[in-house]
Amino acid sequence: MTKVLIATVKPFAKAAVDGIKEICKEHGYDVVMLEKYASQDELIKAVADVDAMIIRSDKATKEVIEAAKNLKVIVRAGAGFDNIDLAACTANNVVAMNTPGQNSNAVAELVFGMMVYMARNFYNGKAGTELKGKKIGIHAYGHVGQNVGRIARGFGMEVYAFDPFMTPEQIKTAGAIPMETAEEMYKKCQYVSLHIPATPKTIKSINYELVKNMPENAVLLNTARKEVIDEAGLLKVMEEREDFHYIADIAPDSQDFKKFEGRFFETPKKMGAQTKEANVNAGLAAAKQIVAYLEKGDCKFQVNK
Repeated sequence: MTKVLIATVKPFAKAAVDGIKEICKEHGYDVVMLEKYASQDELIKAVADVDAMIIRSDKATKEVIEAAKNLKVIVRAGAGFDNIDLAACTANNVVAMNTPGQNSNAVAELVFGMMVYMARNFYNGKAGTELKGKKIGIHAYGHVGQNVGRIARGFGMEVYAFDPFMTPEQIKTAGAIPMETAEEMYKKCQYVSLHIPATPKTIKSINYELVKNMPENAVLLNTARKEVIDEAGLLKVMEEREDFHYIADIAPDSQDFKKFEGRFFETPKKMGAQTKEANVNAGLAAAKQIVAYLEKGDCKFQVNK
């Protein structure tokens, strides 16, 4: 019998688990659970005889992949997939997938929750500012970025976007004003929201030279990955400019950001996809993609080659 492992240090909602089990049951698959595990050794042991695996933020390292002798497909329930060793998957004939779009609205709503929180001075009783009429630049205009744009238009903001993988016409059709370069967008927009993945090209790409020229009362929002930030460069900007703000859904490595009281905010843990709806959507999508691959060879969401 085909065996599917749900391996989640941060468990899915019950509705998601029930839905995954139902989808698998319909196709005669057996589902096994590994929740809230304490070490990678537990995960390595659990993958020994599974054919498919669903993870969230769990680390699918080379050791995990090589220990899973029967593994054919692994799905990360979410958009990012830097927690999967893609080279190890390819070397061991394992198809790796993500579930793009399933968490998009949850992340976009968090962006605006944090923006309003900062704009209103953390609700400390002092006068704040409004978002209406302000310019927002969206760095990467995929599923999440377009949801951010949709909400921004509802707030009455001017929406700009830079995405090297989209044509200007595609960006316009999706409701934003296209920017030719990231530098142009950062100089123009008081608010910039990051939605880029962590890749060799993007790691530490959000640096001093890029952000130092943002307009007065600039606000940089990061719900992507901490690795894309050049922390030394951003700290330098915040030292030089008392009007510069940084909001992060990923705690920086440096503790120095915390000294900028009133201009820096971080969530206690990554919260972008932490809604019931996103949790269920991503889990069910992962299960459906496993079935589609095992039954039909559908590789639509494959992220390794």
